[in-house]
Amino acid sequence: MLTRRKLMATGIAATSGAMLIRPFAAMAQNLTGDSYDTDSGQVSIHPVSHASFVMDTPAGRIYVDPVGGAAAYEALPAADAILITHHHGDHFDPETLAGLVERAGSVPMITNPTVAESLPAELQGSNTVMANGDSATLLGYDIRAVPAYNYTEDRQGYHPEGRDNGYVISVDGLTVYVAGDTEDTPEMRALEGIDLAFVPFNLPYTMTEEQAAAGVTAFAPKVVYPYHYRGSDLDLFESLLAESGAATEVMRGDWYTA
Repeated sequence: MLTRRKLMATGIAATSGAMLIRPFAAMAQNLTGDSYDTDSGQVSIHPVSHASFVMDTPAGRIYVDPVGGAAAYEALPAADAILITHHHGDHFDPETLAGLVERAGSVPMITNPTVAESLPAELQGSNTVMANGDSATLLGYDIRAVPAYNYTEDRQGYHPEGRDNGYVISVDGLTVYVAGDTEDTPEMRALEGIDLAFVPFNLPYTMTEEQAAAGVTAFAPKVVYPYHYRGSDLDLFESLLAESGAATEVMRGDWYTA
């Protein structure tokens, strides 16, 4: 059973009438968000903006598609690892990366091949390049790259098949799917055992609310975080998912508060 708690800004979460003090709470004091139990601790989710978020794990903090300038992350704990899905500017920004790495020191990264080709020379040595179907580890966690692409004819130029990545990360019994920019592909629909999923919908770059709801219904994650949905109808997505009879819980993150 997936157990969720609310991680407060103090690094303290309430559970069963007691106060649970997380390890390294002082370092995590500026991370707020939903927290989920794993076999070795907790994972908390901190939305930053649009497609960028921080996943705080027992092994460290994974920055996913960090963009917007390093200053956007100054109030957050430094990155322990960085994960990038593809090279578009709302997912990959070399200047942001340089600032984050300067602050944190050497940071392991995983990117798709097109991002790897664009990385500054000083970041190449810490990067692992993953193509669709590849497996690796990040902070000791198993991770595999899954396809992320458009199949609708007039959208295929945005994300052609075989180029960009989504990722499935296994964090001590908690399985997390970061979809990246994609439609509800057969590969998405075939996923199994996903606990947390980050799924996009917006046109013309990813998919419609209907496609997103149908895809989520098919692979049935326990929890879905809609993200990358600027200009789309979040209420419609949620109502379509409810009408499908899916048991998936929809979590609304603060992606567009600015």
